[in-house]
Amino acid sequence: MKKVWIVGASGRVGSALLKQLDCLKYEIMVTDAKEVDVTNREDVNSYMKISRPDVVINCAGKTDLEACEADPDDAYRVNAIGARNLAIACEMSECKLIQLSTDDIFSLGSDGPYNEFEQANPRSVYGKSKYAGEQLVMSLSTRYVIIRSSWIYGTGVDFVSKVWNAVKTQTPMQVPINQYAVPTSAKELAKVVTYFIDHDLFGIYHAVCQGSCSRYEFAKEILKNIGRDVELIPVNTTNEARPVYSVLDNMMLRLDNLKQPAEWKTALAEYIRETGGDE
Repeated sequence: MKKVWIVGASGRVGSALLKQLDCLKYEIMVTDAKEVDVTNREDVNSYMKISRPDVVINCAGKTDLEACEADPDDAYRVNAIGARNLAIACEMSECKLIQLSTDDIFSLGSDGPYNEFEQANPRSVYGKSKYAGEQLVMSLSTRYVIIRSSWIYGTGVDFVSKVWNAVKTQTPMQVPINQYAVPTSAKELAKVVTYFIDHDLFGIYHAVCQGSCSRYEFAKEILKNIGRDVELIPVNTTNEARPVYSVLDNMMLRLDNLKQPAEWKTALAEYIRETGGDE
């Protein structure tokens, strides 16, 4: 039975993985910061020696854009140093590391979707710290998969829940019309991650639902699926740290003939049908 350690298990992707993985097929170990602080090398090394996982999935991260800008040291501590500590521990234990990353590493104003071979140019502290984590993983480990995704929703406070809260309180919501990416269900992303647990493929992969849209179009589709309405105020984003266009292309999934996540509207409809969109 393959042993899988999910780091940051209570987050969106970690929670989706716990629902996705078959406990009869895998021995699943779950931790959050209170059990194992990834920024502490001794914590990581100690847990690794005791648990001896075959695969480590790093879902831990400081993802709040404003919080990262306010405290860059903590952003790099969690997103870069945490990834470094796991990479070193995995290399010493000869186990596979699956590192989750983000579309925020791109901000070049591309005319089309970014594939895995394009040059990163992060603008925000969040994007820079996640890209630093990628670089450390690549330089310190040999058995790694880096999976980048975007606009992930699935549990806790996310864009779907924010729209739903606006509906419940009937509070008009300002939504950017000039931010473009791909809404991606944590459930669809977890399916891709699960494939890499069992198959010896390595490197960088993009894993987003198919298609793309603006934040405004995303909000409209959420309202359509929950069958409720609230005033959406279209605005142009003024957040210099947030990429305006960060649509990812799943080129490596295609080149390796791997199944891609569902179309984004299909995945969103399924999520709202299963959870009501208020999970």
